[in-house]
Amino acid sequence: MAGPSSSRRGVFEPPGPDSAVYVISVAAELSGLHPQTLRTYERMGLITPVRTGGGGRRYTHRDVELLREISDLTSSGIGIEGVRRILDLENRITALVQRNDELQAELAATREALRQAAAARRTAGPANKLPVLRQPEPGQSVVVWRRGR
Repeated sequence: MAGPSSSRRGVFEPPGPDSAVYVISVAAELSGLHPQTLRTYERMGLITPVRTGGGGRRYTHRDVELLREISDLTSSGIGIEGVRRILDLENRITALVQRNDELQAELAATREALRQAAAARRTAGPANKLPVLRQPEPGQSVVVWRRGR
């Protein structure tokens, strides 16, 4: 008899959103589309399911969500090329937001390093002093320079 200290075998952990677990019939049912429509969208390059060793298609939860989005757009009267453009723009926005977050983190780290360097120079003596830093206004840049000797 297995007690509470037994191994975690048999404990179900749901697949992640990028796990390719749905066969085409299940993905079609979950998205409300016909399996042939999924094949058409694949040929058009709107979706790329994972292929098994035998060539079968496997869809992820993200694929199903994308299929639902495509279905919503086409049912509201947007043509398939318009859908392609919308999806491309959404992907670009996502990439730009991610890059912006990375740059904001890099900027914050750079500002902190400058603050620490300025604090270290203040304690080292007046000969190595940096100019006083202030937070830039939105849209402004920060320029750091050293006086010539």
